[in-house]
Formats: sequence, structure tokens, C-alpha cells
Amino acid sequence: MFFYRKAYDKLMDWKKEYAGSYAVLLEGARRVGKSTIAQRFAQNEYKSYIMVDFSNITSNVLSCFDDIANLDIFFLRLQAETGITLYVNESVIIFDEIQLYPRARQAIKHLVKDGRYHYIETGSLISIKKNVKNILIPSEEMKIQVYPMDYEEFCRATGMNYGIIQQVYNTNREIGQSTNRKLMRDLRIYMAVGGMPQAVEAYVQGQNFTMIDQIKRQIINLYEDDFRKIDSSGRIAAMYHSIPAQLSKDAKKFSVSSAINGRKTTKTEQLIFELIDSKTVLPCYNTTDPGVSLADTKDRDCFKLYLSDTGLFVTLMFIDRPIVENEIYSKLLSDKLPANLGYLYENLTAQMIASTNRELYYHTWSKKGSTHYYEVDFLISEVNKVNAFEIKSSGLGEHESIIEFSKKYSKNVKDVFLISQKDVSKEGVLLKKPFYMLPFLL
Repeated sequence: MFFYRKAYDKLMDWKKEYAGSYAVLLEGARRVGKSTIAQRFAQNEYKSYIMVDFSNITSNVLSCFDDIANLDIFFLRLQAETGITLYVNESVIIFDEIQLYPRARQAIKHLVKDGRYHYIETGSLISIKKNVKNILIPSEEMKIQVYPMDYEEFCRATGMNYGIIQQVYNTNREIGQSTNRKLMRDLRIYMAVGGMPQAVEAYVQGQNFTMIDQIKRQIINLYEDDFRKIDSSGRIAAMYHSIPAQLSKDAKKFSVSSAINGRKTTKTEQLIFELIDSKTVLPCYNTTDPGVSLADTKDRDCFKLYLSDTGLFVTLMFIDRPIVENEIYSKLLSDKLPANLGYLYENLTAQMIASTNRELYYHTWSKKGSTHYYEVDFLISEVNKVNAFEIKSSGLGEHESIIEFSKKYSKNVKDVFLISQKDVSKEGVLLKKPFYMLPFLL
């Protein structure tokens, strides 16, 4: 089953403008749909294609790469071994899981220069970085980041009317309690299932949440296997597993030592960077002075971590159970989970922001005469100003931090938002919006 993916549209732009001069690398975490997108694009947009899957390749096909210095022989052998005819300017060759055979990636420079065919690569970053130390990375390579399915993609896959949300947003008025509750319940389905294509497919096919949860557990197990390939001690996996617990404590930043029960060292710092590079998590950096610049004042030693997929986050929250029962998902869909699970909505927000190719930022500063501090959950750049977001999982509650932020940085702030499950409203400069409108605020 193939779903609409925005990465497909980006591939269309690549083919139209750049394919003659650049190969394209679809990069991202495992199981986000990179191979499926590449293959469907090749089927639809080219006369023929060859897909070389380096995770499942015969010795005969692999031996074709012994002649890659002689491209005439290479192409002839590749066509003979696969039984597929290539047509000049009308065919594409896909190198799937290219991190497993770095020589093919190094050859991209010469393949693109040859000009006969187009080239798409796919790879999982956690392995790519480890396998390119001794090769020349081609400059003739564009990158497209593939994320888990965002909310629009999920709605299109499941038949939900995303256009209605756009219309509701455009009115900039209250929609009414009943409709707001319905739209929030739809969004909670997305939170429960997540954006991993396998989980979405299971939902579309009518599988229950126990089965969907099993699929997500398999993906988490796959990630853990990848982490162990980098660090057999299991410390990266421990950091990954600690994310929900650390967010639940509402701490200022992610604590490596808390995750692995040891002091912070150069080695453990390297492991956290490996985790971030895997794209299975989303780092959110504390910016020390949002009045100047988010990127220029990023504190690389002070960050929070979210999961790249909120559906996986739900499963990871209850990973200590042998299986997450349908009852848990029923409570999530009906908004009857404990109120202290607000960090689940933070993860949703982080995923929505990241899917727009934005880096995540937050900001903290001390309260005068107090040991406590203010915190704004998320900041995004808007031309030469910033928009600030405070996240509330249930009621609107107190929102002192974001009000103080709007005063402290009034010259630099464009809009301040309180995102919750409540309907649209306004309180002074504070714009209150429901979570399902987030994609339109970014």
C-alpha cells in the first residue's frame, strides 16, 4: 500500500531541475518509507528502473560493481543480471540501503557525470556515518530528509478531511465545542498510531491497537539493534528509552548521566551525538538569547530530546508492559489518560515542527528572587522575529512564562501562542489555538 508522501513532490522537483547534475539521497531513520517512496517514484516517473538493494543483493549483481571504472561494461552487466533494459535519459537506478556498500556512493560522482541515467540513493543515517570514513563523499548529491508521516499525510492516508481543518483555521474564529472535540479526537488517533507507514497501513486495514502497538514495538527493537551495532554496551538504547521519563520530570535539559547511571564523559557525549544522528530522536536546543538569534545562541550542551514519531513515543511510554492493551489506546483517544502526560503533546508539537525542516529551540531564564525559572516550550524563526509556543495538554492553566517572554523580548517577538485542546480564543497578545491547527501556524 502506497500513501501520499511530500518527499515524492520533492523528488519531482529534483527530477525537473537537478537530476541531470545531481543524484538524490533520501535520508532518515529506519522504516520511515524511503525505499517505498523511491520505488514508487521510479515506477511512475520513468520508462524503466533498476533497484539495487544492498541489504538483499546477489553475488552476481554485486560483482557488477567490480567494473564500475568502465561504465559501459558496468551498465551492460547490470542490465544482463537484472533483466531490465535501461533507456538513456528515461531510466533511473536506485541504490537502496547504500550505506551497506560505500563504494557505490563514492561512484556517484562518475555516474552523474556520465549523464546517461538518473540516480536515487536511500540510506539510514545511523549506518551511513559509520561507513563513509574512507570514501570520498560525492558533491554531486542532493539530500531530501524523509520524516515519519506528518498529520496531513496521515489524514490523506486514512480518509480524514484535512481540508476542513484548513477551512476552520482560515476563519480564525471559534468552531464550537462539539466540532473542536471531534477534531481533537481525530488528532489523538494520529498520536496513537503515529506516522510510521507500517503502523498507518495496519490502521487503514482495520487492525486493532494491540496489533498496531506490536508493529511499533518491532520498529523500536530494530532501532535498538542498530544502536548496539554502534555501542554494544547498550548505552545508546538506554538514552533512547529514558526520553519519556526525562520529559515527565520537566527538567531543564536531557541528562545523559541519568539515562545511563554514570557521569558524563567525552565518550558518552559522542554516544548522544550518535543517537541524534540516527534521526530517531529530535533534539530541541536551549537558545541563550532569542533576542539575537536562535541558531547563533544555541547552547549545544543544553537540550531536550523528543522521539521523531509520537506513535512510537506512546509505545515507549508503556514499553515495560508485555503489550500495550487496547484499553490504554482507548483512554488516549477519549482523553482520559492522566493529566501529567502533557509531555506526550510536547512530543507531538516537536514532531510537527521538525517535519517542516525546522530546528527545534526552547528558552529558559531565571525568575528574579527565586530558584525557579521561566520556560517557553518552543521557538521558531519568522523572518527576523520569533514565534513562541507554550504547550498545555488539558486545560489552559497558568501561562506566566510565555507572557513574560512576550514582554522581555517584545521587540523580537512576532506572535505568542498557547497550544491546547481548547477552541480558538485570544487573551491580550496571547493567541490560543488547538493542536490540530499547529501545521498552519508553522
